[in-house]
Amino acid sequence: MNETASARARAEIDLAALAANVGTLRAYAPDAALMAVVKSDAYGHGAVRCARAALDAGATWLGTATPEEALALREAGLRGRIMCWLWTPGGPWREAVEADVDLGISGLWALREAVEAARAAGRTARVQLKADTGLGRNGCQPGDWPELVTAALRAEAEGLARVTGLWSHFACADEPGHPSIGAQLTAFREMVAYAEKQGIKPEVRHIANSPATLTLPESHFDLVRTGIATYGISPSPALGTAAELGLRPVMTLSASLALVKRVPAGHGVSYGHHYVTPGDTTLGLVPVGYADGIPRHASGTGPVLAGGKWRTVAGRVAMDQFAVDLGGDQPAVGERVVLFGPGDEGEPTAEDWAQAAGTIAYEIVTRIGTRVPRVYVNSE
Repeated sequence: MNETASARARAEIDLAALAANVGTLRAYAPDAALMAVVKSDAYGHGAVRCARAALDAGATWLGTATPEEALALREAGLRGRIMCWLWTPGGPWREAVEADVDLGISGLWALREAVEAARAAGRTARVQLKADTGLGRNGCQPGDWPELVTAALRAEAEGLARVTGLWSHFACADEPGHPSIGAQLTAFREMVAYAEKQGIKPEVRHIANSPATLTLPESHFDLVRTGIATYGISPSPALGTAAELGLRPVMTLSASLALVKRVPAGHGVSYGHHYVTPGDTTLGLVPVGYADGIPRHASGTGPVLAGGKWRTVAGRVAMDQFAVDLGGDQPAVGERVVLFGPGDEGEPTAEDWAQAAGTIAYEIVTRIGTRVPRVYVNSE
């Protein structure tokens, strides 16, 4: 999307900020390669443009959740190493093998499907065995690990697979000092050591996500996977603000005021009249709502910068719009209202919206919908 994007609303994506974040994250883990995670359309920022910017800035891997996301990157002409890890039976295994995508493998069923796809394609599948070291989601349990390793070695001997990586994922790396962190690191080292003793020779071993990249150098191994930090958002307030971590938010979400009008005291605002004007005032109509990803849970609390002042959502967020009480001020119709951005000019941040909605900043940026055009700036 270019600068002619709709005036109703826009998500401005600062590619220079993204590149700077990649540089900062590489400095946190100078001896490891960096995977820029671009799943979920790059956390709402636009996968293809952000992937290119990350690679240009020094990332050497791209990470996606679904194989469809990985294949879309290949179709857009992105080369280099791409990994995906969220598979279901009957997925596009052969297409991924033929596209030289590294396949995250969490159990025997997945390895079997990858091997069958490789046989059908006449290719060698690149697979990465995932260890469940304590997160309890995807990944192979320690008790089942020997069987998976044995099967992977058999596939390697047949020329149908190459184990390119051994990996895992933290449960609580965003909670400094949590006892699970050390326990998972120990389990990961043990499971890697077992696999390597049996004859697995991985190119990369990796467990560090964004918070671990920022705070746990002992977890960096050969590769770090940075998701939310790539986009300039702190993984957790407990780790510090984005600025304190040397990161810059990449997305600025804004909209144009669709209406400004005077209303009397006692006037109900939006569905349910959960907000009633305390006196004569002006209301401003912001033409985005939960269909655009604005959390309804932030009704009455979501912050915006409007008319040069910090305001909050007045009443409920509706599907396509919400109101703010302008306190008698009368900014012009069409004036830009900033919902969140880096905070440089006093505007709220994604973390402010997360606090208002009782969620995390990951969700705030990722949920911004396709009705809001992405406008890429500072791409040179």
